[in-house]
Amino acid sequence: MTYLLLHFAVLLLLHFCSPAASITFPSDAAALAALKSAIIPSSIPPFSCLSSWNFSAFSDPCRTSLCGLSCSSDGRITAIALDPAGYSGYLPPVISNLSHLQTLDLSSNFFHGSIPSSFSSLSKLQSLILTSNYFTGTIPFSLLSNLSYLQTLELSRNSFSGYIPASVSTLSALAILDFSYNRLIGPIPSSLPPNLVTLALRGNSLSGFLNRSAFAPLRILEVADLAGNRLSGHVEGWLLKLPKIQQVNLANNSFEKWEVWPVAVGDNGGQNLVAVDLGFNRIGGQLAPELAGYPSLVAVTVSYNQLKGEIPWQYHEEKKGAAFRRLFLAGNFLEGRVPEQFLAGEMEGRFGDNCLEGCPLVSEMCSPRQKPELVCKMAYSGDGHRRRVDMIRV
Repeated sequence: MTYLLLHFAVLLLLHFCSPAASITFPSDAAALAALKSAIIPSSIPPFSCLSSWNFSAFSDPCRTSLCGLSCSSDGRITAIALDPAGYSGYLPPVISNLSHLQTLDLSSNFFHGSIPSSFSSLSKLQSLILTSNYFTGTIPFSLLSNLSYLQTLELSRNSFSGYIPASVSTLSALAILDFSYNRLIGPIPSSLPPNLVTLALRGNSLSGFLNRSAFAPLRILEVADLAGNRLSGHVEGWLLKLPKIQQVNLANNSFEKWEVWPVAVGDNGGQNLVAVDLGFNRIGGQLAPELAGYPSLVAVTVSYNQLKGEIPWQYHEEKKGAAFRRLFLAGNFLEGRVPEQFLAGEMEGRFGDNCLEGCPLVSEMCSPRQKPELVCKMAYSGDGHRRRVDMIRV
């Protein structure tokens, strides 16, 4: 009897002293260990997420709920979201073994190198966020050809180069596409993901025209941010009439013409448009009075273009819906008087560096001072536009 009790006690002791059975899928645990090994140890601060990652025999990632990780009930890694602690390293191809991964967020660190083409095997990935790192190379064509569940793709503020892969159009579930502030060249793809809500490509070297065939299918697009590129040609009226569009930013490009279609009764297009920025282009012609018909439009920026003519009276007398709250028109060749309502109200704007009258320098909105009269006279000479006599005297 004593022997049996002693034997039971030994078994009980071995049970509690031996490592607990692992619940993390072995290949997932190996992929996590490879990721930590690919990061320079000196870049892992104390008390950061990665400093707590332990892959000893007595530690199991899913059982111990390691910082920055999420697991499914059957021990598969479903999310990696590292803290912005300044980690410096690269992405090992073995991460592609995390076949159940849904989120990979490494934003605001110092990761470098290229994205392994094997990432295309992460077929369940829904969010890939690599913003604000030092990744280089091209965006792999294969990366975008097999991620049918991807909803968020944020690669902004890196050093990716080359063209935007045409395969981006196959991402039917994609809602957010952000490639801003990279070194991308070439045209915007002729076909874009149909369910985009946000398209952000600013701060690259993209060129070419805005093709209606690429944007027309985007029935739920709300934000189009293409500022700071080399796009050219005409901004046609259909862009502001997309069904759900709210913000359009085309500043700092080389557009030469801007077309605005009117908003018709019962027309859904343009009803949600809030802000338009076309500053620092080469746009000529006149300010479009049709903008006054966009009921939600409160912010317009067309600073530093080549616009002429007067500020349309419709902007302050027949503005539909909400009144303009931000109106930046500086750096053109606009003439006539600045409406008193704009200077006396709560509007934020700039009307300086034009050919306008009645814009006192004491008002911050009228800074910088208007162009010399001779410059204004030369700008209007020979274009058939009749100037006020007191504006053409030298």
